[in-house]
Amino acid sequence: MSPRHAVDAVAADIRDHPITVDGTGLFNATRHIGLLCHLTSRMTADAEYQLAPNIAGLPPAEILGRTAGHLGRAIAHYTQALTPLITLTTTVQHKLDSLDHHSRLLAHFDDAGRALTAARTALEAPQPPAAPSAPAPAPSAPLARAARRRA
Repeated sequence: MSPRHAVDAVAADIRDHPITVDGTGLFNATRHIGLLCHLTSRMTADAEYQLAPNIAGLPPAEILGRTAGHLGRAIAHYTQALTPLITLTTTVQHKLDSLDHHSRLLAHFDDAGRALTAARTALEAPQPPAAPSAPAPAPSAPLARAARRRA
């Protein structure tokens, strides 16, 4: 699945599983966070992979990095929305005492939606044609040591 298709699939899943002010909404919110974290991990892994020889079929590492940044913002907004969502899913008195939580909740989900749209837009940028693979430049000494430790 291409990065663009992956972002589209996560966005569709988020639309199909709305956040409601109850236990189901809380479950959906944590599910959305998990999907966004997985997608962000994939974008950053693809960006790291892209820094090796140029890999055909993937957007350039700069675009993947920018996309991961937008996805990170979406994760941050979902995480910030958990406090008001938890408060709103408790007792009726808590709901009455925390009307401001509802507006904060909507603001965070709106911001998360905009960040996800920005991630999709970043992937739509025109991409230069894939150049033939060139040998990757030798990593600097600290990067080479880190790569040896991972291997």
